[in-house]
Amino acid sequence: MNKNIKNPVLPNFVTASVARQSMPPISSMKLLGVTLASVAFLAACSLMPAYERPAAPIPAQWPSAIAPVGSAATATELAWQDYFIDPTLRQLIDIALANNRDLRVAVLNIEQARAQLGIRRADQFPTLSAAITGSRTPTGTGSFNNVYNAGLTVTAYEFDFFGRVASLKEQALAQYLATSEASETVRISLIASVAQSWLSLLADEELLQVSLQTLSSREDSLKLVELKLHHGAASELDQRLAQTLLESARVTLAQQTRQRALDENALSLLLGQALPLALPLVLQMQLQQLHFAELPAGLPSDLLVRRPDIRQAEQLLIASNANIGAARAAFFPRIALTAGTGSASNALTGLFKDGSWGWTLAPQLVLPLFDAGRNQAGLESAQAMRDIAVAQYEKAIQTAFREVADALASRTTLARQLQAQQSLLAAEADRSRLTKLRLDNGAASQLDWLDAQRSLFAAQQALVQTRLAYLQNQIALYKTLGGGAASSAR
Repeated sequence: MNKNIKNPVLPNFVTASVARQSMPPISSMKLLGVTLASVAFLAACSLMPAYERPAAPIPAQWPSAIAPVGSAATATELAWQDYFIDPTLRQLIDIALANNRDLRVAVLNIEQARAQLGIRRADQFPTLSAAITGSRTPTGTGSFNNVYNAGLTVTAYEFDFFGRVASLKEQALAQYLATSEASETVRISLIASVAQSWLSLLADEELLQVSLQTLSSREDSLKLVELKLHHGAASELDQRLAQTLLESARVTLAQQTRQRALDENALSLLLGQALPLALPLVLQMQLQQLHFAELPAGLPSDLLVRRPDIRQAEQLLIASNANIGAARAAFFPRIALTAGTGSASNALTGLFKDGSWGWTLAPQLVLPLFDAGRNQAGLESAQAMRDIAVAQYEKAIQTAFREVADALASRTTLARQLQAQQSLLAAEADRSRLTKLRLDNGAASQLDWLDAQRSLFAAQQALVQTRLAYLQNQIALYKTLGGGAASSAR
C-alpha cells in the first residue's frame, strides 16, 4: 500500500485562513493590481482544444443532370411571405407562427439556454453578499458565549487559472446558439408543413368534386343501362358493370371524405387552433392556380452556412470541444477564495462600535492526488462525446445533401410527369366523348363506354395527385435549401 495515503501529514488539499491581526494591511491599489494580473493570466490560460471545422463529407457538386446551380443565396434570402404569395396561405402561416405549440417550446428552450449561459457567465465573477450571523454556545460554567457578525462576504470564488469556468461558459454559449438554430429549424419546418397541409386540403376538395361529379354521372349511366335492359337493348352484364362502377365511386368518395377530415385535423394541429371560419369559402380554389418561384440550388457547400440544422450540429460540436477544456482543467489545482469584511462583537449593542471592525481572507488550493481514475474517465468521456458530435455533424451534412438532391431530382421528373398527366387526361376526355358518340350511333358497346368513364375518372384523380406532389416538392425544396433563414435573422 502507498505510504503517502496512510500519512495524515499529506492531505489532498491545502487551506490557509488569515485574520486581520496576522497580516499587514493591503492597499486597494495592490488588490486591484492582483485582480488585474489574475484576469490577464486567466485570459492567457486555456486547456480547451482549438476548434477546427471538420471537412464536409459530401461531393462538391450535385448529382449530374438534376438541376442548374444558379445563385446560392436565393433560397435563404427569400422570405416566406415572398415565396408563398397566396393570401389565405399567408394568413394560415401567420396563425401557426403565433400559436403552434412546438414552435413555442422551441422559443422557450432558447430562453432556458440563455439563462444557463447567464449562470455560467456569473461563475466567472465573485459573488458579493451581505450577511448577519449570530451564535450562542454554552460554556462549562453554565454561561453562554455570544458571537455576532455583520458584513460583506465573498464565498468560494474560484480563480480560473486553468480555464475550467471559461470552458464551461463557452460550452453554455455554444449550446445556447445551438438551441437558437434548433428553433429556426422548427420555424422553417412549420412553415413548410402548413403550406403542404393547405395544399393537401385543396387537393382533397378537388378530388371530392371530381368524385361527386363522377358519382352523379355513374348514377345516370346505371339508370340508362337499366332502362335499356328493360327494353332488351342491354344485357345483365352491362347492368352489373355499371353498378360496380357506381359502387366503386361511392367507396372512393367515402375514402376521400375521411382523408379530407384527417387533413383538416392535421392542419388545425399545426395552426394551434381551429381553422378560420372563412376557410371553406376559399377551398374552391384549384391547385393549378398556385405557383411558386424557381429556387436555384447553389453548391452543396452552401448548405453549411444556410441550413440551421447543420449550424445547430456544429454548435453542439463546439460545445463538446469546450467541455474537453473543462475536463482537462480538472487535473490541475483548483484555487478558491473566501473573504469577508465587517464587524464582530459578543453583544448586539456593540456590533457596529469602533474597534469591532475586521476582515478575513481564506484562500483554498485543492490538488487531486488520488481519485481512482475519475478525472481521466471524465476526460475520456468528454473526448468520446466530441467524436460523437463530429459524427452527428457529418451526418447532418449528408442528410441535408440527400434531401436537397432528392428534391432537385423530383422537381425535374415531376414537371415532366405533370405535363404527361395533363396530356393523358386530355386524351381520356376525348376518348370518353368519342365513345359516347359511337354508343349513341350504335358503333360502340355499353362496355366500351363504361370502360372509358372508368379511365377518365382515374386520369382525373391522378392529375390532381400529381399536381399536388409537384407543388409539395417545390415547398420541400424551399425548406431543404434553408428557405427564409437569412431573412428571419435580420
